Amino acid sequence: MRQRVNRIAARGAALITAALVTAALLPAGPAAAESNGGVRVMPLGDSITEGTQVPGGYRIGLWQRFGAGNYRVDFVGSQFNGPGSLGDHDHQGHPGWRIDQIDANVVNWLRNTNPRTVLLHIGTNDILQNYNVANAPARLSALVDKITATAPNADVFVATIIPLSNSGQNAAARTYNATIPGMVQSKVNAGKRVRMVDMHAALTTGDLIDGVHPTATGYDKMAATWYAALRAVPGSIGDPVASQGRQVVGVASGRCLDVPGSTTGNGTQLQLWDCHGQPNQSWTHNSSRQLVVLGTKCLDAYGRGTTNGTQVVTWDCHGDTNQQWNVNANGTITNVLSGLCLDAYNLGTGNGTKLVLWTCSGQSNQQWTLRA
Repeated sequence: MRQRVNRIAARGAALITAALVTAALLPAGPAAAESNGGVRVMPLGDSITEGTQVPGGYRIGLWQRFGAGNYRVDFVGSQFNGPGSLGDHDHQGHPGWRIDQIDANVVNWLRNTNPRTVLLHIGTNDILQNYNVANAPARLSALVDKITATAPNADVFVATIIPLSNSGQNAAARTYNATIPGMVQSKVNAGKRVRMVDMHAALTTGDLIDGVHPTATGYDKMAATWYAALRAVPGSIGDPVASQGRQVVGVASGRCLDVPGSTTGNGTQLQLWDCHGQPNQSWTHNSSRQLVVLGTKCLDAYGRGTTNGTQVVTWDCHGDTNQQWNVNANGTITNVLSGLCLDAYNLGTGNGTKLVLWTCSGQSNQQWTLRA
């Protein structure tokens, strides 16, 4: 296989802006096939919901967990951002907003989207702005009442706010958070579908990138906490569906992982091709971590290769680690044997671009979205 022309140089230069390239804000407005179908979930709050510092924030890891668990979820909201590896970019997060600002708009948002489940993380800016902090719990209680009145059949998950690096502000956050369990219980006693999620306990100040917003790791801890809370409440994200084939779509190209000509012979190298929904583009990631296509063929690192440039092919499924793949929350797909990333060769985006293994670089030709 030929060497990649100027690949190393190109990647080195790109590292400076990799985070911006791979996590750039996408254009406003709806996108095709944003939902993987199913339960409507509204992520609601401020910049921590929007994903400041890491566009997409906790929604990236939460979306990946939904997919891995075979849950069908539709994020809803009037806002739209995040990296290509986030399959559904809709949300209702507003940087800098306080409880009262969310309260002033929430009825319209709820009526427009009719969510089945609401994930509420709000109050950080009340503390950062020192905005009548003593009455913040009362404002939160009134906001929850407005949500439950407008969407009485929705499950509302109310999170304690995450830690703040400033000790005085974090003390105020703890005081605010301490009021939430009692408030939530009062709603439950009144027959409301309200739950508390202790997000403050899930993170430490070491998980913050700027003293306020989480790092990528911190956001993923939030995702894990939301996911556990949702799974504990029957119906809040529906039930897992039977595993079914999905398209594996390249973030850089928008094209699908494709078996050329639906060939079933061992050793067929995979390519990118326009997505068309046929069986040769329908992949199932099973409990054995295999990616299966055409019924009996597995995604395979050819010859058990573990070096850059190893061809990615189809082969009869046999269960060895060169046929096992991790579908990661950051959008990469890594081979269990080698740890290398599934890669569109030479940064290619056109039809016929071959698929190989390559050292993970964070670039968008190594990021993938699984779509039903």
